[in-house]
Amino acid sequence: MKKVAFIFFLTTAFPALVGAQSSFSAAPTPEEIFSSLPDIPGWTKPTDKEVFDSENLFDRINGAAPLFIESGFCEMTTFDYTKGNDYITVQVYRHATPQDAFGMYAAERSPELTFYKIGGEAHGNNESLFFFSGVLYVKMQSNAASENVNAAMCKIAESIAAKIDKNQQGYPSLFNVFPDANKIEGSEMYVTSSYIGHDFLNKVYACRYKTENLKYQLFIIDMGNADAAKEIMKKYLEFAKQDEPLQEGGVVVIKDRYNGDVPMRWAGRFLFGVYNENGEPTPNASAILQNFTVL
Repeated sequence: MKKVAFIFFLTTAFPALVGAQSSFSAAPTPEEIFSSLPDIPGWTKPTDKEVFDSENLFDRINGAAPLFIESGFCEMTTFDYTKGNDYITVQVYRHATPQDAFGMYAAERSPELTFYKIGGEAHGNNESLFFFSGVLYVKMQSNAASENVNAAMCKIAESIAAKIDKNQQGYPSLFNVFPDANKIEGSEMYVTSSYIGHDFLNKVYACRYKTENLKYQLFIIDMGNADAAKEIMKKYLEFAKQDEPLQEGGVVVIKDRYNGDVPMRWAGRFLFGVYNENGEPTPNASAILQNFTVL
C-alpha cells in the first residue's frame, strides 16, 4: 500500500491582508463588509444592514442557531440587494477560524447544486449561493430564480471572497493527508464538537469512504502536542473500560459500545481513526492507519 504523507505547517490564525486598502482585516467587521459591497448592474445596493450575535441569532435563523454557535460563530451581518419586487438576501457569518467557517459550509453543502471556484469553494443554483472564504461563511437566497440572479450572486460572492482571501484558499490543508482511493467526493467535513457522540472528540477532520460493501470514515484530530493527544486516547479507553497499555504509533481498537470497533492510532500531536458507519469491523483498518500519517 502506498504510504500517504504530507508536510503540514499549522497556522492557527488567518493572516491579515496587509497593505491593500480594498481588503478586509483578518476578522472583518460588519462595517467593513457592508462598506465594501459591489455595485451590481440592475440591482439596488443595500442601504442598511442587520447584525446578529450569539445572543439573538435565534431570532433570525431559529433552530439552526445552535449548530452555528457550536461552530465558532462570532456574528452574522445581513442585507438585501433589490430589483423591483425581487431581492437577494445575503447572510455573512463570521467565525473564529477558517476551519470553523469551512465546517459550517461543509455541514450545509449539497452535492446536487452546481459548484464554483469562488473563495474556498461555492455551490448554488439560480436562486441560492453558498461559499466560504477565510473566516467567513456566506449564504445568499433570492425570491426569483434566473440566470441573472445567479450572475448577480456570483459577483457579490467574488467581491467578498477577493477581499477576505486574495489567494482563494480551498479546503483546510490537513485534508491533503487523506488518501484518495475510495473517498467519496465532496465528503470532507470539520466537526467542532462531539464527533460520533463523544464530548472529548472535538475539532475533527473527517472524510467518508465507500467500497462495494463498506462505508466508513477516516478522521484526524490535531491536539497541538503529544501529551494532549495521549490524554484523549486515555479518555476514550476509560470510556470503553479498556485497561491496556498505550504505545505511541500502535493501533488500538476502541470497543465503543455506541459506535462499534473504532481503531485509532496516536502519533505525536495527531490522532488517526477509522469509524465504520454501520458499527461493523473495518477490514484492513490497521494497515489503513499505519499508512495514514502526517510528517
